[in-house]
Amino acid sequence: MDLTNPLVYGTPVFLALIALELTYSKHSDNKKLYKWKDLRSSLSLGVGSAVIAALVKTTTLILVFNFAYELFNPIVDGVRTNIMGWASFEYTWSIWLICMLLDDYAYYWFHRQNHMVRFLWAAHIVHHSSDNFNLGTAVRNGWFTIFYKPFFYVWIVMIGFPPEMLIVCMGIEALWQFQLHTKYIKTLGFLDHILNTHTMHQVHHAKNIEFMDKNHGGILNVFDRIFGTWKPLDNDIDIKFGVSIPPDSYNVLVILTHEYKNIWEDLSKSKNWYHKFMYIFGAPGWSHDGSTLTIKQIRSEMRKTAEANL
Repeated sequence: MDLTNPLVYGTPVFLALIALELTYSKHSDNKKLYKWKDLRSSLSLGVGSAVIAALVKTTTLILVFNFAYELFNPIVDGVRTNIMGWASFEYTWSIWLICMLLDDYAYYWFHRQNHMVRFLWAAHIVHHSSDNFNLGTAVRNGWFTIFYKPFFYVWIVMIGFPPEMLIVCMGIEALWQFQLHTKYIKTLGFLDHILNTHTMHQVHHAKNIEFMDKNHGGILNVFDRIFGTWKPLDNDIDIKFGVSIPPDSYNVLVILTHEYKNIWEDLSKSKNWYHKFMYIFGAPGWSHDGSTLTIKQIRSEMRKTAEANL
């Protein structure tokens, strides 16, 4: 058991909070917040993700984080020194805060690219595949993101932050992300201007065209604001959760693999190798003949229609 990872302590709390929210929802006006088959799928996916993460994590640390840390931060004259010339960072409170900020920055781009690159989306779509938004959905994680996620973070240890410090920061990030998946917390007051909050995460999980591909942040919303992907919840819009084309199954294997199957089928639509490349690595919805559109293309068409009707 890795006692340095906050998720070790968080997992039993996750299950308790899911049970609490489920019980409360059944005794309130929101009885349809949970569906039993959907919850079963989410929990099964969560357990599988946790098992795979535990098996892969040691390899990840040894082959990626630890290797990169040792390579870029060798010990010189008894002092661990970054190859750029500065002393590698130690465990002080200010370094912890900087590492947490860099982790949040890395999470933003990791999460955003999961929505922008179809092959990555095929792994991440699992988390968005439920049409429910609750704490059960929070553990509905894909099993394949763990294999490429470290490569979005490895630069942090390369510049001198200890791997163990980064692992703790990633765990804290995951804890914050879990509790965002509830409708029962409406606002955090002035903190809504700084943090990625529960209403903002509802926007992220929505399949309404106005909301899609927004609010990719982890703990802070500053990076969404800087890079143009931030959007507050609009209560005038009847929010719908899930994805445009759901897997239409509660079978875990179908949920895990349905988008890979769709990619494979799309590859046969054209013999052009550039088209095949784009079906794999282009934005979700891209097509060579316009038969399907990306979110940006759909919004562009909507703007043109609106302007034409003025």
